[in-house]
Amino acid sequence: MTNRPSFVVEDQSETVAFLEAELKPERRVDTHGAVVFLCRDRAYKLKRAVKFPYMDFSTATRRAEMCAAEIEINHRLAPEIYLGVAPIRRRDGRLVLGDVGEAAADAVDWLVVMRRFDEDGLLDRMAARGALTPALMAALGARVARFHDGLPAIATGFCAPDDYRHSVAADVRQMREAGDRLDPATSEALAEAMPKSLEPFVDLVARRVAAGAVRRCHGDLHLRNIVLLNGVPVPFDAIEFSEKIANIDVLYDLAFALMDLARQGLAAMANRLLNEWLWRVGEIDGASHEEALALLPMFLARRASIRAYVDSAITAVSGADNAPARAYQKAALSFLQPAPPRLLAIGGLSGSGKSTLALKLAPEIGRAPGAVVVRSDVERKRQAGIALEARMPEGSYTPEASAKVYASFVARAERLLRAGHSVVLDAVFAKPAERAAAEALAAKVGVPFRGIWLDVPKDVAQERVAARKGDASDATPAVVERQFGYDLGAIDWERRKA
Repeated sequence: MTNRPSFVVEDQSETVAFLEAELKPERRVDTHGAVVFLCRDRAYKLKRAVKFPYMDFSTATRRAEMCAAEIEINHRLAPEIYLGVAPIRRRDGRLVLGDVGEAAADAVDWLVVMRRFDEDGLLDRMAARGALTPALMAALGARVARFHDGLPAIATGFCAPDDYRHSVAADVRQMREAGDRLDPATSEALAEAMPKSLEPFVDLVARRVAAGAVRRCHGDLHLRNIVLLNGVPVPFDAIEFSEKIANIDVLYDLAFALMDLARQGLAAMANRLLNEWLWRVGEIDGASHEEALALLPMFLARRASIRAYVDSAITAVSGADNAPARAYQKAALSFLQPAPPRLLAIGGLSGSGKSTLALKLAPEIGRAPGAVVVRSDVERKRQAGIALEARMPEGSYTPEASAKVYASFVARAERLLRAGHSVVLDAVFAKPAERAAAEALAAKVGVPFRGIWLDVPKDVAQERVAARKGDASDATPAVVERQFGYDLGAIDWERRKA
């Protein structure tokens, strides 16, 4: 009798041999939970008959349920990839492969069937060769925001204050148990810092659950689980097997990709992803996403800590280098280092380059992954309930409407600053009172302030706004013409030629 690990509960060698012969794959990928057969244009995933504390594929019925669940959750994110479930049946003593979607009460096992893609398009590989771009991160942020907005809230899950306490304690315990595979001194520093990063915000954690921020999310949203297809970033391989892992705060879901980018020194990419997500994700009454950024250092540290001890466990088996696991561990500690918030305001007439400069400077300001850019143009579209790329209706740009937009976007900035996160305000700031309000906000919250005013020739500004596509700004050359007739008053902010 062949010995097998205790977590393997059923012999699937006949099924695996059948699939090898039937599919004639170009390559086979084995993981602890699946065997994936990569063919010319399709991929077939057989779930292993295993039972772990966090993953149960121990019976054919359970595997059928989990295949269906994998298709359901991933089809929301990646309909381009996930085709359906196919049965493996026994007829006349032989195994046969059924069609996608075929019902089969007599199936002995099941396969998740996917469209194969070019693995060079995986975002971790693109990151390694320096191929990620801000535009790609913006598209990813928009796609993840749509996904999160389409998920129903979960009233009860695994994100209450005591759940977080237990999870953080488990992270600490597992890092300590890794011993010298990780850096013991860093493990002890995290054992002290991680609980401290949670306790001041336990009331916020409870409000997030009550407000509906906990949803059945992707759960494993790192760069290796996102692929570029036809120029579009597509998340795939969402967690289907564990409610505890997948029923999480939407910001914690995003935090995995943010951590993965920041750890690799791609702060500008992480910052662009966070900002685009914040601009587009729906509001949550009772616990705003701006307020929730107080939890982001803990979320980032937890994501990095989990990767640290998981990678250290892999090295214990494979004998590979411990350096990557320790790098995650040190990244976790760096996310918890204090970085007092600051407020930067960038003003100038339309076409002066405010948003370009804001997004350039934001990654360098405050804690990871940099400052949040609060744009008046985005605030206006969100108030109107229209897509950022859509144009406002005629008559929308009244003095009263503009005053409401400025008040709202200053209030949004205040929530961010009070959550400990730095902010870049991006608006025309044509009126002295608007510039004074930005300075007053910094004084009110008690953070350093810096104001920058961008001067630009009229013809350059008009040329820029005429060339814009898919931007939140509705400015036109005619709008620029009117703005150049404004009485701007005295401008005492730092002035730059744009």
